This record gives sequence, structure tokens and C-alpha cells, in this order.
Amino acid sequence: MSPLFRAYTDALHQTLLSAQVTAAGEGELPMDEGMARVRAAMSRIVHGPNKVMFVGNGGSAGIAGHMAIDFSKNGGVRSLTFNDASSLTCLGNDLGYDQVFAKQVEMLGAEGDVLIAISSSGESKNILNAVNAARARGCFVVTLSGFSAGNALRKAGDVNFFVEAGAYGFVETAHQAILHAILDTAMGWTAETAMIQPTRPVS
Repeated sequence: MSPLFRAYTDALHQTLLSAQVTAAGEGELPMDEGMARVRAAMSRIVHGPNKVMFVGNGGSAGIAGHMAIDFSKNGGVRSLTFNDASSLTCLGNDLGYDQVFAKQVEMLGAEGDVLIAISSSGESKNILNAVNAARARGCFVVTLSGFSAGNALRKAGDVNFFVEAGAYGFVETAHQAILHAILDTAMGWTAETAMIQPTRPVS
């Protein structure tokens, strides 16, 4: 392994290990507890009529789309994202880009749904507005943010995952890893079966 690649992966590993979780009104939680609360919300959806909604911009939109199909196909958890080009251009043109996700949450969200809001900076207005719309609908809100510890999104969810890094690649990779960890452990992943794809639907 080259020294440069080893240094990069070591830094990425440390970034993941230092990720923090907070809960509304409670302060910091252990990572396993934060993940468990999201898994519990997923389980409620599997046994009811609700769904998970993912929102993100740019690289975070890619993570949102990736995880929405994984949650649905692999985990059996009804999930969607709001990245359709016609929807984004219509709502952006008519209402402004800061409303492209909030309006879709207003139109399609329901009490008991889960919103997973992903933003590297934690300051994107359209993501923050989506969180506000989800709150108004009675949704459970999960956030993933990075960069500044004081970013607005970090304080906005029921469960908030924060990655302390200033590089997009580290923040985005950590966000995707956290979401995969939540889904995989909900599907039965254990340390003993670490290299085997879990296949049990979320229950």
C-alpha cells in the first residue's frame, strides 16, 4: 500500500470514528444509540403505511438516491427521493430553489414519515426548509451534516449525525457509510458476518 493512500485511508477512518450523534433535547448520544433510534423508525415504517424521504444537493443528492433504492430494494423499507428533473425545475422556477424539497414534502409527506436530510455544510436553505416542512407534517427527522459543528442542520433533527471534517470527500463518504451501517445492521449485519451481504428485510 502506498504511503499516500495509507495516509488518506487513515484520515478517513479517523473521521468515521469521530462522528458524533445528538438527539433533540438530549445532547450527545453514543453512535450505536443514534443508529438504533433510526432503525426503530425504519421498523415502524415497515409495519405501517409510512415511508422514508431522502433529500440532498449535489453529492448528497447522489447519496440520497443511492440510499433510497437500497432501503427499498434491500431493506424492504418504502423510500423515495425528490430528485426528478421535472419536479426540481418546475418548483425551482415557480417557487425558488430554496423550496424544491419543502414543497415536495408538503405535497407527499405524511405524519409518521421519516425525512433523512443530508448536507455537507448543514446550511443549505432548501434542506433546512425541507426539515421545517417535515416537522409541520409530523415526520421523524434524521440529519447528516459536516464542516462546522455549529451548522444549522445539526440542531434540526430528532437524531443528528455530524462529521467533523472540512473536505467534501470525507464528509460525503462518512455520511454514506453511516447510512449503510444503519441499513446493514437493521438487516442483521454482525461482526461475525462482516464480509457477507446481509439479506434479511428490516423487521
